[in-house]
This record gives sequence, structure tokens and C-alpha cells, in this order.
Amino acid sequence: MKRFALVSSALLLIAISAFAQNERKAIRKGNNAFEDKDFVESEVQYRKALETNIHSFKGKFNLADAQFKQEKYDDALKTMDEINQTGLSSTQKAMIYHNKGNALFMQQKFQESIDAYKNALKLNPNDSETKYNLSEAQRMLKQQQQQQNKDNKDNKDNKDNKDNKDNKDQNKDDKKDQDKKDQNKDQNKDQQDKNKDQQQQDQQPKISKQDAERMLQAIQNNEKDIQEKMKQEKAKAAKVRVIKNW
Repeated sequence: MKRFALVSSALLLIAISAFAQNERKAIRKGNNAFEDKDFVESEVQYRKALETNIHSFKGKFNLADAQFKQEKYDDALKTMDEINQTGLSSTQKAMIYHNKGNALFMQQKFQESIDAYKNALKLNPNDSETKYNLSEAQRMLKQQQQQQNKDNKDNKDNKDNKDNKDNKDQNKDDKKDQDKKDQNKDQNKDQQDKNKDQQQQDQQPKISKQDAERMLQAIQNNEKDIQEKMKQEKAKAAKVRVIKNW
């Protein structure tokens, strides 16, 4: 039984060694492809290494790098979150936060990238690359905030200008409506005056044709009487002047 156990242990060790060799071989191929900038192939090889050892730190870390190079930033962040940090050194943990900061920076999530870089520096305070990236993220965050403030101000100014224009347009429309009302009012007044004149005319007593002829005849007769009287007065005056003119 002991012999059987010893043989079994030996077989287990050989199997573990074979798995380790396959993992290292896949990672090595992935690294070669990465150096050749064939990031798709490097991702394939790193995934093969993880099929052999799902907890491989190198496999996960390098896979996230390959995804980052392909601009698959969300995938890279997810891969880094899946790394089991138990047993890792401070330097290894700092490397994870550094790369997280890079992925967040590329997504323009500058505040989150700043937090990641600061976490990296807590674990590895002397990392000059992380310090540089932190200063760049802080600079970009300030720029972003300034741009947002400018955009907010521009939007407010545009809104105020639009409101003023709408008010002016409304005032113009109101004036047009008032002018139209005044015009209609004048037209109504003219029509009312016409109606009033017509009503007054309608209310005047109507004269028949016979009455009109009689009135015309009377006027003519009256004019004859007046002319006759004027002739008589003129003749009388002439006589008087003749008598006095001696």
C-alpha cells in the first residue's frame, strides 16, 4: 500500500509539472506575440495558460495587458479585478493598480484613475511612472472640469439668449395681434357709423312721388312770387329815383 501511495504521489508530481510546463509555454508564446505587437495572438496564448492554471497571476496580468493594447479597456479592468491578490507582493499589487489607472485614464475617467494611481503609490511610493501618470490624470481632470464649467456657462447663455429671443418674438406677435385688433376695431367702428347713417336714413319719413312733385311745384311757384315782388320793388324804386332826380 505504501508503495502504491509512493507511485501515486510521483504520478501526481509529474502531472503538476506537466501542467506547469504547459502554462509557462503558453505564457512564453503570449509574450513573444506581445513583443511582436500581435496582441490578438498574445490574448489567445494567455487564455490557454489560464486554461491550464486559472489562478495564474502572470496569465491574468498579461491577459489584461493584451486586452488594454486592443483598447478593450472594460475587459482589461474586469480581468484585473479577477486577479486573486492573496499572497502577492506589494510591488505586484501596485502593478495591478497602476494598470487599472491606465485603463481608467484612457476612458477619461480621470478621478477614478487618480484613485487607482494613489493606491499604487501607497504600495510602491517610489514608482516614478505611477507618479508621472498621477500628475497627468490630475491635469486632465482639471481640464475636464474647466471644460464642463465652460460648457455649462455656454448652455446657460444660449438658454438665456433663446429665452430673450422667444420673448422678443412673443412681443412682436403680441404687437401684431394688438395692431390687428385695433384695425378690426376701426373697421367695426366704420361699419357701425355706416350702419348708423343707414339707419337714420331708413328712419326718415319717405316721400311719395306725388308729394315730391307738389313740393317741387310749390317751390317753383314761390320763386315766381319772389321774382315778381322783386320786379315790382325795382320798378317802384326806379320811379322814386326819377322823381328825386331833378
